[in-house]
Amino acid sequence: MENAVIITGAAQRVGLALALHLQASDFNVVATYRSERVGVTQLQEKGISCVQADFSSTQGVDDFIAWVQVNVASVRAIVHNASDWCAEQGRVDAQLLKYMMQIHVEAPYLINLSLAEKLSACKEIADIIHITDYTVEKGSDKHIAYCASKAALDNLTLSFAKKFAPKVKVNTIAPSLLMFNQDDDDAYRAKTLKKSVLGIEPGAQEIVEAVIFILKSNYMTGRQLKLDGGRHIAF
Repeated sequence: MENAVIITGAAQRVGLALALHLQASDFNVVATYRSERVGVTQLQEKGISCVQADFSSTQGVDDFIAWVQVNVASVRAIVHNASDWCAEQGRVDAQLLKYMMQIHVEAPYLINLSLAEKLSACKEIADIIHITDYTVEKGSDKHIAYCASKAALDNLTLSFAKKFAPKVKVNTIAPSLLMFNQDDDDAYRAKTLKKSVLGIEPGAQEIVEAVIFILKSNYMTGRQLKLDGGRHIAF
């Protein structure tokens, strides 16, 4: 496969919407998933290459890299969307911090470095996009390890942008609320919407448009797009 767009964690929600949109726009999409979901079938029905990959272990990351080395000739973009949202919940848990850093930092770090030649082999300028979180700029007392790991991922953007220029652009997208979960109750939804000045649930399309913007840009690297509805001015 040439000029592949790799999207990690693409079996549901934002990742799924992005994979389907890019495939419909004639990109060669490779979608990773951790466990079987309805979304995997949706992707496969559209002809998208789906690869089971568990980024919670170094071996899982290495296995995915090995698959790409064999099956992909060049990489147009890597969108690091795979994530897990874990809270301390009153625990002092070293394993939680290691787990968050493994998924949000070690996996992108190893994938970026290992696929550098595949990115350089792309005939046009290539992209790496790190999906972080709005809380990177504020911190979170309930999701300390999660927020710290996303902040580290944001910092990787700066280092890789320097290392891979000018052949590869590296940028961050930092969203706050995009989509509620089905089991979120009305009280939680109302409380969360009040945290931003725009007060809406924008949906997955917001990320899709941001990714398209970055892919089309010729002059942005080492930067962060903040999709937060104006949370920073809400209070």
